[in-house]
Amino acid sequence: MQLSDINNELTKVLELLQIEKKADFERFREQVLKLSLKEKREKGLTWHPVAVKKEGFTFGDRAFVILEKTNQFREPHRFKSGTPVELFSTADGKTNDSKERRINGIIQYLKRDQMKVVLNTQDIPNWVHYGNVGVDLLFDERTYVEMEKAMKKVIKAKGDRLAELKSLFYNQFPTRFGELPTIHHDYLNEAQKSAVQHILASNDISIVHGPPGTGKTTTIVHAIKLLCETEKNVLVTAPSNAAVDLLAERLSEKGLRVVRVGNVSRVDESLLDLTLDAQLAAHPESKHIKKVKVQAAQARKKAGKFKRNFKGQQREERRDNYREARELEDWAKALEEKLLTEILHGAQVVCCTLVNTVHSVLDRLKFKTVVIDEAAQALEPATWIPISRASKVVLAGDPFQLPPTVKSFDAKNKGLGITLLEKCVEQFSEVSFLNVQYRMNQLIMDFSNSQFYDNQLVAHESVANWELPKGDISPVIFIDTAGAGFNEETNAETLSKYNSGEYFILREHFLQFVNTLAEHDLEMPTVGIITPYRSQIIHMKEQFTEDETLTAYQEFVTINTIDGFQGQERDVIYISLVRSNDKNEIGFLNDYRRMNVAMTRARKQLVIIGDSATIGQDKFYGKFIEYVEKCGGYRSAWEFMGS
Repeated sequence: MQLSDINNELTKVLELLQIEKKADFERFREQVLKLSLKEKREKGLTWHPVAVKKEGFTFGDRAFVILEKTNQFREPHRFKSGTPVELFSTADGKTNDSKERRINGIIQYLKRDQMKVVLNTQDIPNWVHYGNVGVDLLFDERTYVEMEKAMKKVIKAKGDRLAELKSLFYNQFPTRFGELPTIHHDYLNEAQKSAVQHILASNDISIVHGPPGTGKTTTIVHAIKLLCETEKNVLVTAPSNAAVDLLAERLSEKGLRVVRVGNVSRVDESLLDLTLDAQLAAHPESKHIKKVKVQAAQARKKAGKFKRNFKGQQREERRDNYREARELEDWAKALEEKLLTEILHGAQVVCCTLVNTVHSVLDRLKFKTVVIDEAAQALEPATWIPISRASKVVLAGDPFQLPPTVKSFDAKNKGLGITLLEKCVEQFSEVSFLNVQYRMNQLIMDFSNSQFYDNQLVAHESVANWELPKGDISPVIFIDTAGAGFNEETNAETLSKYNSGEYFILREHFLQFVNTLAEHDLEMPTVGIITPYRSQIIHMKEQFTEDETLTAYQEFVTINTIDGFQGQERDVIYISLVRSNDKNEIGFLNDYRRMNVAMTRARKQLVIIGDSATIGQDKFYGKFIEYVEKCGGYRSAWEFMGS
């Protein structure tokens, strides 16, 4: 492919991104902006009221507040770390439309009914202390802005390293490898060793394709550790905060000096200690910086006090206060810059999300290698953001698991959802495929293996014959609800589907299983309950919480969406497919990659509940039902409905 052709391809991707941005905003406006405060609160788009539990200053000219709910505790919501929000106040008769009582920020982390918000301002406005403060979810335009900038930069790139990487990714000439080093580590299998060798020997781009349970994270963490022996620092990134947190934690456990830049999805002390904020705060000089920032804020506040008529002396005082504030700010900034540089230059690994690699603090460093994990979940424009920071790239992921979210049907249909990793796996001659899986029983693995991985996967002997000790011990079970009258229902408000009959069957199978364990005094395994539909999640959580018979098992059971289970595993996985209708419509069950994720979370037993009359016409699900019948795991819902 010629350079002009490559740039044309990239320009098409940019145009599709702009279509997606417009569709996403229109959807946000339709779903959020027209709602009342009460409606937004009910839909989990607003927390109101909240109390200010703590306030202070983070690095740079930014203030922060820690907010806590005062009611509606542990209610579902759509906030997450890294998302933009707007604080507002309805105190003293002010409505939430009052511009003077609104201020934007970013959620740095969430903890149950508490969030830390870094504000886009130097000072904390007085009105946050008046009560009736709330937090609104905002449209995340920043991510689109950074993706567009990255794409334009790549398209324009000519005669530099970014231009070379552009040509390599689009297969204008092959990626180059030096001599493969010897890897002496017995806990890595041959495929993992080969992947590490290629990462170390690569001069340009290396690709690690890691199907479920094959130790992809173990492999890239080991490779990063070895890279740190020859490189001053390594940039490690992923699309989500959760994925970045996992990498930061694992790398720290290996004894590497890690700095986590940006927002965190978990707030364990061990993880918070890795953040740039925490490492700054732990420095002996940090107390001086904090004190000076407070003094500067007080000087600004004093200078900003309104007086109707200024006399000469008062004008002089105001000038003095502003001058004092500027001098204090400059002093704090200079000292903070020195500490930031010291901490970052001492780091072997810097971890952040794709979009946060634009953070100005990273300008202090030069990276040879950037490692991008979960690259199959990232839109191509997002992947280009960190690539421009390095001269060597490692992409790791699995194009047959969760794809990136594309909201515009038009953009998706024209290829925006095709990731850079997918293009590389399809085109590159040298791809490191991890072929030994350590998670699941072979019968659980085999269906996905045949559908997605050309039967290349092998179950390690330590897990190949894993099974439950008692009960319905077939590793793969399909409970067929055809003819049972369990039709899907639609939530009138959200239009999401749910199926109360499927939950009833799931409950009966689960109770039979746990009763058998109790009879034989056996330990309770871990259980995950998954469904693609949010309304079914809500329905099942409500039923599970209110059911006294199930109360004793709640600590062993996790109920979540497929996306929520990414990267996780359980001994037993139940999947409720929900769809049951006369038209054989399966909706987004036709996203087989998502179903691959759901099916491969199970270690010892996979139980899927669905209506064969609805899903069986689909080729993928038809093959699955045939597979289960061969394995002896087919069950009818009637077996669990009593007499």
